[in-house]
Amino acid sequence: MRSSVPRLVIAAPASGSGKTTVATGLMAAFAARGLAVSPHKVGPDYIDPGYHALATGRTGRNLDAYLCGPELIAPLFLHGARGCDLAVVEGVMGLYDGAAGEGELASTAHVAKLLGAPVVLVVDASSQSRSVAALVHGFASWDPGVRVGGVILNKVGSDRHEELLREALDSAGVPVLGALRRAQQVDTPSRHLGLVPVAERGSAAVEAVAAMAAQVSAGCDMAALEALARAAGPVPGGSAPWTPASSALHPTRSAGRRGQGGPEPSAGKPTPVVAVAGGPAFTFSYAEHTELLAAAGADVVTFDPLRDEQLPEGTAGLVIGGGFPEVYAGELAANEPLRKAVAELALGGAPVAAECAGLLYLCRELDGQPMCGVLDATARMTQRLTLGYREAVAVGDSVLAVAGTRMRGHEFHRTVVEPGAGAAPAWGVRAPVRRVEGFVQQGVHASYLHTHWAAEPGVARRFVERCRTS
Repeated sequence: MRSSVPRLVIAAPASGSGKTTVATGLMAAFAARGLAVSPHKVGPDYIDPGYHALATGRTGRNLDAYLCGPELIAPLFLHGARGCDLAVVEGVMGLYDGAAGEGELASTAHVAKLLGAPVVLVVDASSQSRSVAALVHGFASWDPGVRVGGVILNKVGSDRHEELLREALDSAGVPVLGALRRAQQVDTPSRHLGLVPVAERGSAAVEAVAAMAAQVSAGCDMAALEALARAAGPVPGGSAPWTPASSALHPTRSAGRRGQGGPEPSAGKPTPVVAVAGGPAFTFSYAEHTELLAAAGADVVTFDPLRDEQLPEGTAGLVIGGGFPEVYAGELAANEPLRKAVAELALGGAPVAAECAGLLYLCRELDGQPMCGVLDATARMTQRLTLGYREAVAVGDSVLAVAGTRMRGHEFHRTVVEPGAGAAPAWGVRAPVRRVEGFVQQGVHASYLHTHWAAEPGVARRFVERCRTS
């Protein structure tokens, strides 16, 4: 794998500037020109990568320096970009916004520096003209380690408006690589947790991505953007690509420091079937999770809790990630055969790993609708958004970790589970306040926290070994 893959980071001064539209449009436009494009997203967001995958035909991957650690960013990037001609990385929030109280950690600027990638700044120009030069100059000069290689002006009102903006930016020393007019057809619908995922929109999502590609192709200097990407040079540090196989065999980052070890892979033992929830209600899972499960020896099979009335044949373990079960509570409740199958599997002691949406699905009920009843808890929607990174420690042993294992996670939901923790909690959480949360019972580990298993590959190894022996 060459470490000099051409690459661009698409950033903005603030959220709402049009990063997703530009990044997704660029990915699709480059792909339409015959390039194999590797799509990436800074931070924990799981919705944008779905649009990226639709634009490129490749798996959208996250690059989160908080969840995975800065040392894994380049290896994970090279893993995702293997065999590609060019990579596009969509940033998160404003260019310099990172984990609260952690300086630049996990910001778009931080990831751009870790990758040695030029930044294209997307600026919402709808309410400014000459002031845009001061804005761009400030962002381009704030951190000498960040190379802002160009600007794409978004929401430009008219030819005259564009002319004024370009005149102002002549003095900023940053080239204008595109100017995009306001376009209703590229808008993507939002709801309580952001954009509606691709899996729920069908042909409408395909049309939206095509409109993004057309707008970007027409309004941007694609040749200049490709040239900027190809000028990136080698990824700093001589990193080798991350591989799930080597990670599955490697001691975890906690080993020897924080008590996490986990069973060693068992050569020659049966291959357990691990069922992973998918479909419109459960759209979120980092790609590396299933890759690590497979590398640890599992046969990973996806099922849809909205439509499948039984778990995959031979299921020995179950992984239920994030998504929107609150949107589909009625349909999930109506699939009584599957709810009973999940309950029987869990109550029989099989390993079950559930994150956020999975936690809700395992409760007795969600917004008054019956769920699987594995956990003696109820869930409901609220108006309050819970959002942020978390530092967590495993309170006791579970199918994912031994007591004392430290991991970093992310919460993003508008629901509440009552009680918030079982007699054996999943995690002790330090931020924003010290608390325990989640449930560990028999083989079940259920929590609101989304974690990235590449940071602790022993999690997948331990889970698969428990599937073999349960």
